Amino acid sequence: MILRQFTLKDKKQLYFILWLFISLLISSCSSNSVAPVSSRNSDQTKQTTGAKQTKSITSNPDLTSTKSDNKKSSRHIVVRGDTLYSISWNYNLDYKAVARWNAIKAPYVIYPGQSLRLIAHTRKQVTPKKAVVKKTVLPDKEDKDKKAVVKKSETVKKATKRGGSEKIEPVKTARKINWQWPTTGKLVKSSSPISKKGLDIAGKKGQSIQASASGNVVYSGSGLLGYGRLIIIKHNETYLSAYAHNSVLMVKEGDSVASGQQIAKMGQDGNGQVLLHFEIRKNGNPVNPATYLPKHQLSRPQT
Repeated sequence: MILRQFTLKDKKQLYFILWLFISLLISSCSSNSVAPVSSRNSDQTKQTTGAKQTKSITSNPDLTSTKSDNKKSSRHIVVRGDTLYSISWNYNLDYKAVARWNAIKAPYVIYPGQSLRLIAHTRKQVTPKKAVVKKTVLPDKEDKDKKAVVKKSETVKKATKRGGSEKIEPVKTARKINWQWPTTGKLVKSSSPISKKGLDIAGKKGQSIQASASGNVVYSGSGLLGYGRLIIIKHNETYLSAYAHNSVLMVKEGDSVASGQQIAKMGQDGNGQVLLHFEIRKNGNPVNPATYLPKHQLSRPQT
């Protein structure tokens, strides 16, 4: 009844006001669900910063250098029964080099739990500055005297070469080793991983094994994987010899042995084959024993 009293114009105005009020109400509700611009920007900034940090952590070589350092800095932790010689032998290294890298002096005592470096220290090379040498011009008389002194020294050198009385420092040479075969038997081709490093000589179980040359026993035990009961003899600063797969060891570390002396009894390898694995190392590197042993070998290798 009240609406009827309004004119048509008043009704239109009322409807417009009502529509405007509803529109404002709807827009206010929808604006509450939208995050402020500053908030969205901060979230995006955080995500971008986090992504950059993640990328920098992943691409930073300093944070992943531990694994690479471990690969480069090869080390060995000493266990009970190890000797410097056996460790060097196992890694195909010269025992003198390993001792030098770890500042270990003769008689090369090591201890269980000790960490040994197996690679050389790397040092930055510093280019030395060139020394400035001032040239001094000698008078004629002094120049003649200098030439006379040079000629005299040359004459002394020539006289020395011809057997003069002047003494010359002797050159240190390795003592010649008279190698002999460590046992009798046939040369065989073994499937053992260490077979290529030396010779495999087949025989009978318990057969006598002799020292191939005189020297000192620097290892006697079974701590090297693939060698079984092993003996290593040091003959001089250059050469070592090894006798593997023994059934009985008859010498211990520190013993002096003579060439041809019995040091062990023949045993069998991991495949059950009765044989002696024999090696010669020169400065830590395996060499072919056949080139050092007497030519009258027992028999040809079995095929």
